[in-house]
Amino acid sequence: MPHKAVRYVLRSTSSAAGTFASAAGTVAAAALAASIILSPTAAASARMDGVHTDLLRAVQLNQITEEQAARFEAKLAGRILGEA
Repeated sequence: MPHKAVRYVLRSTSSAAGTFASAAGTVAAAALAASIILSPTAAASARMDGVHTDLLRAVQLNQITEEQAARFEAKLAGRILGEA
């Protein structure tokens, strides 16, 4: 097989493999998005428990103050519990 033909076959195979990997990644991303969209939403109280836990951890790590955490939790409680 001439050298140019071998190079063309290798380049075509490499291109096809890249296209297949890209398509597989797209399918995986679409499946993940669908699972997130179709999953049931957590109850408002469970969401607030998660918010409280996250804010408590942020305070322990000195990322925010206790006062900031309390204000933010109150704001989110109004939004989350208002939806329920």
